[in-house]
Amino acid sequence: MEEHHPAGSVKMLAYALAITLVFALVEVAGGLISGSLALLGDAGHMFTDVLALGLSLGAALMAGRVATERHTFGFLRAEVLVALVNGIALVGISLLLMYRAVGRLADPMAVDADVMLGTAVLGTAANLVGMAILRHGSHENLNVRGAFLHMMSDLLSSFGVIAAALLIRFLHWQAIDPILGIGIAVVILVSAYRLIAQSASVLLEAVPSHIELREVEAAMREVEGVVSVHDLHIWTLSSGVYALSGHVVVADRQLSTCAPVLRRLEGMLSERFRIGHTTIQVEAECCPANGCSIGPGNGARPG
Repeated sequence: MEEHHPAGSVKMLAYALAITLVFALVEVAGGLISGSLALLGDAGHMFTDVLALGLSLGAALMAGRVATERHTFGFLRAEVLVALVNGIALVGISLLLMYRAVGRLADPMAVDADVMLGTAVLGTAANLVGMAILRHGSHENLNVRGAFLHMMSDLLSSFGVIAAALLIRFLHWQAIDPILGIGIAVVILVSAYRLIAQSASVLLEAVPSHIELREVEAAMREVEGVVSVHDLHIWTLSSGVYALSGHVVVADRQLSTCAPVLRRLEGMLSERFRIGHTTIQVEAECCPANGCSIGPGNGARPG
């Protein structure tokens, strides 16, 4: 995840939302005509995607709002909260698919395989278009990634419906539908776990996965004028937005002229580790803890 682009996220999510809503309605019609519970279930899955995309779109709009005196970092965390909700929703979807699949194994139903197949192909095409729209943003934005995973789970579900329709059409094997449903549910569950884990890591202010705390500390010590570093903290504000706070010890003679040291530190952290929000407290080498420090740098840690 490299940069934060609220406007781009809004456009991608809006396009994906419109496409998903239209084809969810198409699948409902196809399910009712064919009598296929699989298609109706897939349509329900797509409506869950519509809800998730709507939530994601709302969060992306909030993330683009300017900071206020109350919310000094703006509303960047909104997208992380919605990504967590999307992950939990994916867990619910996977469990529902498993439940329906087990029920269908016990009581298979005869369906119109031709209508089922045609509708599933249209749904698959819609998911592919939506995923193509969201693909680039899913690597940069946690919220778009949640929406992308929702559409991927629905794509897998559509593939399952197509395979089931073909086997029912040519082999009259009704049991294949629930068997594939269970496999799809497992894949969705794995994706949901990853999204929840990533969102929880951000909310718990863990060090970003691509950053090693010891490596950052060593790089800061290598900056000219720095004697040592302690109380170092690094966390994620939102997708591609990272923050750091820490204490830097300099030689006594440099305490009154520490501005160049701070500029070198901030430049190195931004260029090498993409950390744009820093709060660095400078201390003299001879001072006791918190004795004669100069505060703060170019940012402030949120409460």
